[in-house]
Amino acid sequence: MPQLTEEPEAPVAATEPDLLRWATAGSVDDGKSTLVGRLLHDSKSVLADQLEAVARASSGEGPDLALLTDGLRAEREQGITIDVAYRYFATPRRRFILADTPGHVQYTRNMVTGASTATLTVILVDARKGVVEQTRRHAAVAALLRVPHVVLAVNKMDLVGHEERVFAATAEEFTRFATGLGIPDVTAIPISALAGDNVVEPSTRMDWYSGPTVLEHLETVPVAEEDAATPARFPVQYVIRADDVRRYAGQLASGELRVGDRVTVLPSGRSTTVTGIDVLGTPSQSARAPQSAALRLADDLDISRGDLLVPARALPTVSRDIEAAVCHLHERPLRPGDHVLLKHTTRTVRAVVRRIAGTGRLALNEIGQVHLRTAEPLAYDPYATSRRTGSFVLIDPGDGATLAAGMTGETAPELPDAAT
Repeated sequence: MPQLTEEPEAPVAATEPDLLRWATAGSVDDGKSTLVGRLLHDSKSVLADQLEAVARASSGEGPDLALLTDGLRAEREQGITIDVAYRYFATPRRRFILADTPGHVQYTRNMVTGASTATLTVILVDARKGVVEQTRRHAAVAALLRVPHVVLAVNKMDLVGHEERVFAATAEEFTRFATGLGIPDVTAIPISALAGDNVVEPSTRMDWYSGPTVLEHLETVPVAEEDAATPARFPVQYVIRADDVRRYAGQLASGELRVGDRVTVLPSGRSTTVTGIDVLGTPSQSARAPQSAALRLADDLDISRGDLLVPARALPTVSRDIEAAVCHLHERPLRPGDHVLLKHTTRTVRAVVRRIAGTGRLALNEIGQVHLRTAEPLAYDPYATSRRTGSFVLIDPGDGATLAAGMTGETAPELPDAAT
């Protein structure tokens, strides 16, 4: 799933501290903002002046920790989180990037944006309500995006007397549903975000629970780069010409390249050998995803931004026809015959929408099956194999607006309707 806002492709060193990208989801009033605020507060990731500002803005006896995350005035006035808010914090064990996404069904696109690069998603439910249709929708989106780890945070346990049977019933129902969707790893945690139970510190009121707190799970869940185990994919970002030497710079989307590897340049199909690799300006024998690197090649080929370097023995699909599950992100519907720009890694090509399954159109927040035809061949992998090279965005060629996000080779799920 692509990043829907342009982010700098900063160099990534092999010794970079452990980083977990995670996202939150849940129905309105399930307590997402309070959970994140409690997590930041109790892990001492909030500055003193921020706490003072929250205390001044709070109307109750204690600080309203939800205000730590609901930073927009419109959010506070409407009582909901209306956009994806990215939070950066760290503990001694790990660094975190959190995508805090809204709960309303009309903001499905925001969850898609926030969870698209996440290794873990925390889905909150209200212990009094259990699994509702919006919970199932969030689980279906997490499954479609192939988020490797899902946490079910059963919140407001204080309002059901901290009863184990309430938690167990909700956890069993959700886990059964998520497993049916193909989600490989589900961890259920009973919490009270308002009181802090099992968020950072273990709860003394739920001694029947012996599992991890939310923070403990976030700090210990495996975050090994799934892309590192897949075949190498190196989208060329730009060409460096200096001292009569040509280097091809970019960030490895997956896998590993080594000096001496035979590579194929796509879409041209020409092959050559890697003769040198620079990582952070220093010669290296190899580069591994998600490192940024500059490659030197044995042959002087016509290579430019948007080309893809891959191992000669492990080629992706190269085609002008793309079948994908697409989430529509724009107020203007997507229809067959629409001319769009398709951005895939560093390559942008013209394309036309040939078919849309079902109703024949996609409205805002809808996910459907779409067939696209590109003006030039595109090299891509199934999304199930690589979230980086199996994803793309569609752009309006007229005004540059982002229209949709797609996942190649995926089947669009039938999402439950939800009123909240």
